[in-house]
Amino acid sequence: MLETLLYIIAYPPLWQVLIVGFLGSLLIAMIAIWFERKTAARVQRRIGPYWASPKLGGFLNIIADMIRYVLQQVIIPTSVDKTAFILAPVAALIITLLPIVFIPLSPIETFWPIPSMDYSLLVALALTTVPPLLLIVAGWASNNKFAVIGSLRESYIITAYELIAVISILSVSASTSTFNLVSIVEYQAPLKWFIVLNPVAFLAAFLAILMSTSAFPFEIPESEHEVVAGPFTEYSGILYALNMGGAYIRRFIYSILLAIVFLGGWAPYTPPLDSGPLMGIIVPSIIVIIKASIIVLAMSFLRAVYGRYRLDQALEYAWKLFLPLALLGLGWAIIVGFTI
Repeated sequence: MLETLLYIIAYPPLWQVLIVGFLGSLLIAMIAIWFERKTAARVQRRIGPYWASPKLGGFLNIIADMIRYVLQQVIIPTSVDKTAFILAPVAALIITLLPIVFIPLSPIETFWPIPSMDYSLLVALALTTVPPLLLIVAGWASNNKFAVIGSLRESYIITAYELIAVISILSVSASTSTFNLVSIVEYQAPLKWFIVLNPVAFLAAFLAILMSTSAFPFEIPESEHEVVAGPFTEYSGILYALNMGGAYIRRFIYSILLAIVFLGGWAPYTPPLDSGPLMGIIVPSIIVIIKASIIVLAMSFLRAVYGRYRLDQALEYAWKLFLPLALLGLGWAIIVGFTI
């Protein structure tokens, strides 16, 4: 009975998309938001979330926020493009989760919805670049000057930092001569993780993901001091929650990709080919999720120690510092591919 239940849970669309993709990213997003608030409060000598569940450090405050967003009235201004205004955050969330379909969490093809996908890295990266475009649509559909300014900021950031992220992550293919994520993990199996072999590419990818997901210190499109809530100025209730939570979910999906590409994926564990669902998919997935969670929390920690950059500063860093850093990581990856 237990074995049957495990096989049902490990059914690829259920496990990969619903459990890890949606529920897992939702839980990690909640933990990341709570961690951001508590860390920033500690650095600034404040209490932070506390009233709900003080013994848990105020973690249930996040649950209370979710309930508030769900029950809050959704106000749709008469001046907006209603269809685009409503569909943009919903479509962005759905597309944000799509890359997880192409990111293997186990080398055993039985538990991978897209077996033998030789171009899984390319497809996953391509899908991660789509959600920011829908945020631009959301801001434009709002017909609000602050939302439009926030959308323009988002477009500048996409142009600069998506390129850096793609170059940095694809640099591992120059070392492994493959776009297959399973093969990339197997290449790192003897603890030859690319975070050690090519730390420059990892650093460039980490910083680019910070920027492309509007994490501190790059929360520029939603700067409340200048553009209120940026592209989300006119949003309220559950639609605002989808926009805000989507950035954390996208950050988690990106972190899973980084864990696969730079941190050895499910290594040091390698499931035998005849493994059942527990050891074949659940255990490797948990290892990947733990590594991805560490990356997410590291990104969240920066909120407490850095101030927000201006748009011109962020773009100057992108073109003058981070892009050369990404190209340096690519060049180093080619050298690694020839020497190891």
